Amino acid sequence: MTALQRWHVGPWTTRGTRPGEALAPGRKRTPDELNFDIVGLSRIVGRRQTLPEEMLVRRCQAALRPTDPRVCGVQTLEAELADELAQVSALAIDWLAERAPAGYEFVLTDAVELRPLLDLSADVVALDTVVQLADVPLPAARLAAAHVRRSAAGDWYAGDAVCNWSGPHTTSDDAVASVQAARGQLIDQLNAAGREDLAATADRWPTVPVESD
Repeated sequence: MTALQRWHVGPWTTRGTRPGEALAPGRKRTPDELNFDIVGLSRIVGRRQTLPEEMLVRRCQAALRPTDPRVCGVQTLEAELADELAQVSALAIDWLAERAPAGYEFVLTDAVELRPLLDLSADVVALDTVVQLADVPLPAARLAAAHVRRSAAGDWYAGDAVCNWSGPHTTSDDAVASVQAARGQLIDQLNAAGREDLAATADRWPTVPVESD
């Protein structure tokens, strides 16, 4: 799925309070506002809403996203509407969970977060898993975990969701090669740090993600 090729590790929604927690106006969204963000996220990523869900979102939007600026963490819904939104939000979470990139999982905390699976026996071991478990400075890690995408100008870059670590490159193959070279350096750095167990997972690292459009 193209939308998930721009993934990043960490929160995918704003932070919010969970049911039963004290509200934090100006800092965290209310449970209703968080559920609204979760449903919106799933739609951005590609989940198609049913007509009743679309109507529900419109009703909630009128209450939670007023046109005049207001502090977040204040707006709530009446109980029945809040329950309906929570049910759709739960469906959205399940939908997202089934589409996490290989080696990762979507987790609902006080936000929807994408986390690497810390299982070295898995069929796919994410680069972020290796870096997190190594817990030592690894200069090559940033580029080694990069994705490849094309800029509006047509050049190719290797980077993450917000920054470019290598480029511009003329072709996607050139950008991928820069990431592969960094992965080779990362293996050497892991071995030098005494983490041969992590270096040995290299044959199960995911292929370099390339955004094709």
